[in-house]
Amino acid sequence: MIYNNIILETDGKIATVTINRPESLNALNSQTIQELSDAFGNLNSDKNIRVIILTGSGEKSFVAGADIKEFSDFGTSAAEELSRNGQHILFNKIENLSKPVIAAVNGFALGGGLELAMACHIRYASENAKLGLPEVTLGLIPGYGGTQRLPKLVGKGLANELIFSAKMINAQRAKEIGLVNEVFSLEELLPKTNELAALISKNSPLGISKAIASVNQSDTENGFETEIKSFGELFEMEDKKEGVAAFLEKRKPLF
Repeated sequence: MIYNNIILETDGKIATVTINRPESLNALNSQTIQELSDAFGNLNSDKNIRVIILTGSGEKSFVAGADIKEFSDFGTSAAEELSRNGQHILFNKIENLSKPVIAAVNGFALGGGLELAMACHIRYASENAKLGLPEVTLGLIPGYGGTQRLPKLVGKGLANELIFSAKMINAQRAKEIGLVNEVFSLEELLPKTNELAALISKNSPLGISKAIASVNQSDTENGFETEIKSFGELFEMEDKKEGVAAFLEKRKPLF
């Protein structure tokens, strides 16, 4: 598939999706959201791919936010549809993908950009990263899951502080509050992200898929039941049989 706003590269079991709109600091417009949705859908179906890395082009920005020009004159119905559609085709899709998605946050991750990073399962950031949700400065609120995912990551008090104040925080502060997992120099960011992706790619894809689904239910009343059922279902699957056999035979499993 030919994309205009993203670049898709694969290296063995790892795919890297790069948002490529450097002239607008990789801001999300409707075409980019649709292209990302298509790419993630295709990668999720590709049995050769085990892990996906999401990053932005250039050295300044992961995603600087949504493309405000696209919705500046929307009314209520159009705005609700924009939010609902974006969450359905991209943000929720990433969060519930059966394969791990690692955000390599290289610079600004603001508004929809931070919401996109939060939809990923793991976040690494470069030292120059700046993260924030500035929507209230426009008389709006985050519309792609920011008010829901940020409290789960950093707690309600810190989430309120960041959303209400619209302030940006640096990468080190983001790590301190649990918004990103690790911080690296810009030069190290993608190599370190690839190291993690390679480590993950050696493990059971079926186990990881079930783990994603279980973790995503961890803050609901169905969390423990999801874990119990997933644990049981894996006992009938080939990955468990190979993993246990490899352990007993003192060899590395071949998933």
